[in-house]
Amino acid sequence: MHKIKKGDRVIALAGKDKGKLGKVLRIMPAKCSAIVEGINCVKKHIKPNPKKNVVGGIVVQEAGIHLTNLALYNPISKKADKVGSKVLEDGRRVRVFKSNGELVDI
Repeated sequence: MHKIKKGDRVIALAGKDKGKLGKVLRIMPAKCSAIVEGINCVKKHIKPNPKKNVVGGIVVQEAGIHLTNLALYNPISKKADKVGSKVLEDGRRVRVFKSNGELVDI
């Protein structure tokens, strides 16, 4: 079970966007990184392509950030929090915050 999944609210622990909150858009397990909206934005130069109706210019987009530089955001304590797993009575495995034991997955 992975600690960070698509759709989670995370906080950046390191890098130029340290302390910013964002939602995970995509996880790339091969590179151990994630694309998070509003975090690690880079400028990319695009060539014009009239056949595909692409206008050239400079585009701002999110780049990957390593999973070790991200932590789940706990809305109760309003801080970054570690994540553990717990098995419920019905056999389901869920993620929980380590600080207060609240469920991440509802």
